[in-house]
Amino acid sequence: MSSSPGIKIFSFSGKMKVLHLSWMAFFITFFVWFNHAPLLAVIGDSLGLTSSEIKTLLILNVALTIPARVLIGILTDKYGPKLTYAALLFLSSIPCFMFALADDFQQAALARFLLGFIGAGFVIGIRMVSEWFPANELGTAEGIYGGWGNFGSAAAAMSLPLIALFFGNLFDDGNGWRYAIGLTGVVSLVFSFIWYFNVSDTPAGSTYFKPKKSGAMEVTSIGDLFLLVLMKLPMYGALALLAWKLSPAGVGMLNEQSTLIAYVALVILFLIELKQIWKINGHLFKQPVAEIHRYPFKQVAVLNILYFATFGSELAVISMLPLFFAEVFSLDMVYAGLLASMYAFMNLMSRPGGGWLSDKFGRKKTLLILTAGLAIGYFAMAAIDSSWPLVLAVVTAMVCSFFVQAGEGAVFAAVPLIKRRLTGQIAGMTGAYGNVGAVVYLTVLSVVDYRTFFLVIAGTAVVGFIALLFMKEPRGAIAEIREDGTIELIQVD
Repeated sequence: MSSSPGIKIFSFSGKMKVLHLSWMAFFITFFVWFNHAPLLAVIGDSLGLTSSEIKTLLILNVALTIPARVLIGILTDKYGPKLTYAALLFLSSIPCFMFALADDFQQAALARFLLGFIGAGFVIGIRMVSEWFPANELGTAEGIYGGWGNFGSAAAAMSLPLIALFFGNLFDDGNGWRYAIGLTGVVSLVFSFIWYFNVSDTPAGSTYFKPKKSGAMEVTSIGDLFLLVLMKLPMYGALALLAWKLSPAGVGMLNEQSTLIAYVALVILFLIELKQIWKINGHLFKQPVAEIHRYPFKQVAVLNILYFATFGSELAVISMLPLFFAEVFSLDMVYAGLLASMYAFMNLMSRPGGGWLSDKFGRKKTLLILTAGLAIGYFAMAAIDSSWPLVLAVVTAMVCSFFVQAGEGAVFAAVPLIKRRLTGQIAGMTGAYGNVGAVVYLTVLSVVDYRTFFLVIAGTAVVGFIALLFMKEPRGAIAEIREDGTIELIQVD
């Protein structure tokens, strides 16, 4: 850990330099990931897309992030956040340029599907920040990283319509949205080099602990092994749901044969993952893990469910809120996009606030209060209709957003306190559950009205509150083994 005490926001040296560069990298990933949302109406008109195809693009945009976050978590733990983030930003600029050059739905769909990979960048910074900050500052630091980085989606909503309008007027060729999208790819490409040449994985003299084995998450008891397998099922279920949405029963992007192949491929991938899980953890049936090295996977499972409801709903709502305001209140799309950005705007303070509250008052207590507020917030949003004053509707969305994003900050205030060498993988799995939630919610949105959509999210928040009752407050220390065989104890309270 960096020895400098406290979090000094206006400092740009030591651990604060790493924190600032980390949230900037995350900001760019979200800026790129949601560069389409405020421009959907214009893109739809330009490419001749139907309403169903537009909603399909929303689902495709978050689908690949489910396996990507798990994979990026593994790569981060193995190769370190410095190299992994640089590579992700560099490679993700390619599908961004592809989307900017798309001429039809198929090309746009492929590009949006591939762009889902950049949404995995969040996982990398979680591990990076946890290496540089002590436990008593970690919730606040992770909250700043997540909140300020998440603001990239709001920045996209506020700036890209204006950028598109500027280029559209400048060149008068109807391609303003293409220049705006392409510009975000340039930003991602350039920052990949800035990141790589300005950070290190750990402070000088600190050990970067890596997993003993790669290929699947380590667990430390037989019961946890079964729970790990159980928690994998919703991830594959969400991908199967996506395949169904693209099948003839949905938008018809895949024919029946291709849909069947997709289902079979998911089953095969699940069986391969089961084999890897057994390879890494099968020894538990022969030799139990020493008590000092155990960690409760139950903690991960609870945080997964909470992130499903928090980040999953944020992704879904960010994607649909401009259209929601435009349709319910008959607004111009640019104006609706600016109003909808208020939902994501709350990230600047809400997510750091959730992390700070966790540092000060405890992880579990904070999560219980925020999850209850989340449920109430979405029940309120379900009641919004055209009879509401527009100002009240926007305020309701912002209050709901506070509980959503503060809840996200509180979730990731707890994630790095479970097992240090697995932080990337735990963050990857928990983060992937956020995308599982987004796929589920956006699929629900494609078949129901807005009111039912918000009620479904509120219902899952109630489920998350119940799951929280089984969580234990992190206490004591994490035991990790250095390369020389000695044990290091990392305090978590």
